[in-house]
Amino acid sequence: MTPFFSSRINDVSATDFIMAAEGCEEMSGNGELEESPAMEPSDVPASHPIEMAEMTEENGSAVPQPEAPVVPDPASFSVPLGAEDEERELPADFERLWKTAHDNPQDFTSWTDLLQYCEQEGHIIASRRALGAFLARYPLCYGYWKKFADLERRAGYNDKAEEVCVQGLQAIPLSVDLWIHYINLLLGTLDMNLPESPLRIRSVFEDAVSAAGLDFNSDRLWDLYVEWEKEQGNMRNAATVLDRVLKVPTQLYNTHYDKFKEHLNSHEPKEVLSQEEYEELRALCRESQKAERAEQAQEEKEERPPGEEEPATPEGTDTEELMQKIREQVLIRRDKVYQENEGEVRNRWHFEDSIKRPYFHVKPLDRLQLRAWHSYLDWEITQLNKDTSDSNQNPNQAATEESEVMAESPEQSANVQGPCDDYRVRILFERCLIACALYEEVWTRYVHYLEPQNVEEARAVYKRACEIHLTNKPNIHMQWATFEERHGDLSEARRVLEALEKTLPGLAVVRLRRAALERRAGQLDQSEALLQEAVAQSKEKPVLHAFYSIKLARLLLKLGRDTSRARRVLQEALEISPDNDKLHLNLLELEVSGDPWSSAEAVQECVTRALAAPLAPHTKIILSQRHLQFTEDFSDSIQSVLSVYEEHQKLMKELGGTKRESENGDEDPEKLSKTEDNSAAQVTPTMPHVPITTPPPPIMGADMNAQAGYGGYSSWYQQPQYGSYGYQNTWNYNQGYYPPS
Repeated sequence: MTPFFSSRINDVSATDFIMAAEGCEEMSGNGELEESPAMEPSDVPASHPIEMAEMTEENGSAVPQPEAPVVPDPASFSVPLGAEDEERELPADFERLWKTAHDNPQDFTSWTDLLQYCEQEGHIIASRRALGAFLARYPLCYGYWKKFADLERRAGYNDKAEEVCVQGLQAIPLSVDLWIHYINLLLGTLDMNLPESPLRIRSVFEDAVSAAGLDFNSDRLWDLYVEWEKEQGNMRNAATVLDRVLKVPTQLYNTHYDKFKEHLNSHEPKEVLSQEEYEELRALCRESQKAERAEQAQEEKEERPPGEEEPATPEGTDTEELMQKIREQVLIRRDKVYQENEGEVRNRWHFEDSIKRPYFHVKPLDRLQLRAWHSYLDWEITQLNKDTSDSNQNPNQAATEESEVMAESPEQSANVQGPCDDYRVRILFERCLIACALYEEVWTRYVHYLEPQNVEEARAVYKRACEIHLTNKPNIHMQWATFEERHGDLSEARRVLEALEKTLPGLAVVRLRRAALERRAGQLDQSEALLQEAVAQSKEKPVLHAFYSIKLARLLLKLGRDTSRARRVLQEALEISPDNDKLHLNLLELEVSGDPWSSAEAVQECVTRALAAPLAPHTKIILSQRHLQFTEDFSDSIQSVLSVYEEHQKLMKELGGTKRESENGDEDPEKLSKTEDNSAAQVTPTMPHVPITTPPPPIMGADMNAQAGYGGYSSWYQQPQYGSYGYQNTWNYNQGYYPPS
């Protein structure tokens, strides 16, 4: 079968392979290759920050377990300084560059300028401070973690260099380069003559393949693990690692199978196979060999001269022929695994080939790249759902297949079977979040995938997104608060919204979310207090002050049942913004919604105030029309109705209102005929049709957010669409009812 990728990695010693894999190049934060200074050897033993994985008795390897990435603690980046370090002064331009970066932390260039300056100066204190602050802000820049570790090692702080690597791997556990860098560091600092050192290295290798071994480009890490085991003389361990990677779809999948065959042919089977598998295959091949020899002996007996004895054969001897048969049986078993893995690679090759930028960068991804990641996720999730559906439909068949795999060889089952498809989906999400860390849609999609399975894992994703990568994106913070409220953690929802408001002060939607949260929690007083505080703090911004005043008045009127306080809030707002049409409209709506027998005077006063204010002509016409409608509906005197009507007609003339011909029944007969013909098929709406894309301005009786979505407050600041009130037509409540004026 033609392989996808035919290049081979030459066999080298473990130490040489590490240096070759690490090379003299490393990626900078923006993906450019830069020269990395060679590491200096040191005899100082390193500390032990990673706990040793649980070993198996057979080969000392640990079974990979999926773990969620750990969010690094920015406070842990600070390194204790010695007395000599504390006395050193910072470089001349450090404070200026430091202030520039901190005043505008979103400017990636200002950070790289600071880091480059510190590197040129060779000042360890300044470099520590700059790298610590930068990596707390951009933890996915694996090249700078490597620079930080190299800085500490060159200064002789091997334990600090190791600590930096561990923190970097907690932030970006899928970085194959950073894992190799960490292993390189350990091999250069640990005393390999100590018995615990090889166990330590093997433990780190297990952590590495567990975290990053499913990456499509993780071949260097697997090869390094195999070569290190060979250098240690553990041929069986090396074969076990090769067995495991045969199940993993990687770019160089075919080279792993070639190396397994070469490894098997270069050593005795009992040196590379587990004891159980070797004894099983040895017994199987001996039986097959006996059957062949018995058949051959029968043929020879028939041809042997009479009286000649059969030559004796030694019992229990493993001949080279038997070893070759064992090797053939081993490859027959592995070939099935290899073919299945090749199919997995074929399925993923197109998606992997479409990914051009798998690393983090602050520059936006083009839409094709973003679509490629989403398509890959769609496919992987579809495969998981398909497998789950098939398993649910045929549970007996799934159990049979599992038992057959277990029957082949317990050792093979434990080390060859790959992780579940759910783990593959999670790994792909984590890979996607490295390249797409600045895109809310990807984080939200990951949360939606995890939430049905594990709420805590979904919460951890929100925490990583909002506290590290998307600190200035309000939408995902509000989604997090909604998530916490939905799962009953109101205190955490409050904390999220309060933190967001401190990060982005003055954002109206956040304050309204906080008020709504308290209202739903039954804390009406707290909700009112939040809006009152917003009103008080926005007096210097009349538009925002009017907005909050309307929201507070609606809360007091609808939920507090306190009309007088609501009226007072709007009236005080009008003192600051007498030209705000929305305040006049909401105050009028408040008055007309009260007791009609006691509201006439208040309505009249409200309209008089509005007509005297510097409002647009069409706004005044709307207010006058509303007054006329209220009078018509509730006045007990025809003189009052006619008086208001005449005032309205006068206003229409002064402000250039619409034609009055239709008011007294003077409609064109042809138009009336057409209207009557269509009346049977149409129901006359009580309100004129308003397109859904044109939300009405906020009034007491109808919150615009119910139509524009919970976060659609931007429409409040747009020019009002007064047609939604139903007053834009010339008054024709009853044609011919009023005398012409």
